[in-house]
Amino acid sequence: MTIKVIRGNPTPEELAAALAVVRARAAALAAAPSGTPPTTSAWSDPSRIAQRRVPHPSPAAWTRTYWPG
Repeated sequence: MTIKVIRGNPTPEELAAALAVVRARAAALAAAPSGTPPTTSAWSDPSRIAQRRVPHPSPAAWTRTYWPG
């Protein structure tokens, strides 16, 4: 594995912390069963945003697409 610093001048401690996170994530992915789908957060679900019907087009429709009420 090769890590390349593009910008900045990190300290050895910062590089060690970043490498620890990357290695822990790789170990977690390697330990997960291969048949299970990856879990997704409800925040990334697009259907969460469109729970109501979109209003019909009108001059003020853009205000009702975001703000509740």
